[in-house]
Amino acid sequence: MNKKMIIHIIGKMMGVEALLLLLPAFVGFLYGEESAVWFVVTAAVLAVFFLVALGTKPEDTKLYGKDGLFIVSSAWILWSLFGAMPFFLSGSIPNYVDAFFETVSGFTTTGSTILKDVEALPQCMLFWRSFTHWVGGMGVLVFVMVLTNLNKQNAIHLMRAEVPGPEKDKLVPKARDTARILYAMYFILTMVQVVLMMAGGMNLFDSLVHAFGTAGTGGFSNYADSVGYFDSAYQDGVITVFMILFGINFNLYYFLAIRQFKTALKNEELWGYLGIIAAAIAAITVNLSSSYDSVLEAFRYAAFQVGSIITTTGYATADYNVWPVLSKCILVALMIVGACASSTGGGIKVSRLQIALKSIWKEVKHMAHPKSVNVVRLSGKKLGEDTIHNVYIYLLAYTFLAIVSVILVSADNFDFETTVGSVITTIGNVGPGLGMTGPIGSFADYSMFSKLVFCIDMLAGRLEIFPFLMLFSYMWRKKF
Repeated sequence: MNKKMIIHIIGKMMGVEALLLLLPAFVGFLYGEESAVWFVVTAAVLAVFFLVALGTKPEDTKLYGKDGLFIVSSAWILWSLFGAMPFFLSGSIPNYVDAFFETVSGFTTTGSTILKDVEALPQCMLFWRSFTHWVGGMGVLVFVMVLTNLNKQNAIHLMRAEVPGPEKDKLVPKARDTARILYAMYFILTMVQVVLMMAGGMNLFDSLVHAFGTAGTGGFSNYADSVGYFDSAYQDGVITVFMILFGINFNLYYFLAIRQFKTALKNEELWGYLGIIAAAIAAITVNLSSSYDSVLEAFRYAAFQVGSIITTTGYATADYNVWPVLSKCILVALMIVGACASSTGGGIKVSRLQIALKSIWKEVKHMAHPKSVNVVRLSGKKLGEDTIHNVYIYLLAYTFLAIVSVILVSADNFDFETTVGSVITTIGNVGPGLGMTGPIGSFADYSMFSKLVFCIDMLAGRLEIFPFLMLFSYMWRKKF
């Protein structure tokens, strides 16, 4: 393990976060808020780490796969630790563990919150809270690669460790160029959404906050009633469409941009994702038809909640805690499945679900015809045994983490629905859960211990478990 190079890259990353903190500081000074100064103070501290890193560039700059995993997991924790400082130092969130929880939830695009009165926060804090979604949506390391120079070999190790999904593909030969293409598309889609929401009467600040939450599929709002505050069918429609768009594999947008329409449209995960959404909306609309004044109104609320949950955004326009059991069960299933690989959404990913189902069917056919040769294909591509094996191991690790987390947080003695829902929503990076932590609730009443468990769940879920486990495996070694 190249320790000097790891420290050098992490130092650079601290410098990037310092730059990002100046944006909410500017917002705060624009609104005349004294708490904005704490963003500058935190940025100054991070700038020291950056300057030290610049002066200690090692001669050996080569990184290995395990180094990439270690850097990624360390970076997410450090960004969250320092990103929480303005909340804590300003007194906006007086308890540091709570501030850390809120920041982890922001960067991992989870959207779970400990705040009961979010509207009491200064504008600069609300802006930073949502901006962490936008940065974390595509990945903090991917963002750093856009702004800093890393050689081809080192960059690909970092990208493979952070980009979600069972397989990691580059759009172009250089990983840094891939990162820039991804962020260009990400930025354009975000700005289009901002313009459309402003066209519907939303002000610039609210549009930016909700676009950040939609793009990063995070779900932090600056209103206690979330998107329901606006009570606008137009805004609901715009956000629903963009939540679904940001849940699609970004590689497909690149293929569309270079006119490879057939490559994009034959993607099996895309049609599986859209099919699940359509089926879920239809089922919930029928199930809710008697609860609303019209089928169209039931469709509006069903479509928004389905789009929000499957993309793990977490915005809400209705309290689904009071919905029929069938509708709630469908939403819980969507929390687990999540969006597409290489999107900003969380969950286990539609492609993993498809691979698992195809693998089960392969085994059934093999049992019926032992001499037959069956292969698993996705989008016409034959999948290697390593890919299938990795999917199995990931699903086992995901299940084990969920079970252990449920047992640990159950010590707080909340009801079963709240306890299980809270774990599922944090591991899946969804945001609101069930019961006490539903759309109109929060995680505020959980103990400090449980909140730290949820922080681990959010980080492990966003990094797809193994980079995070890699960090802990090295922490227990005397030498690494």
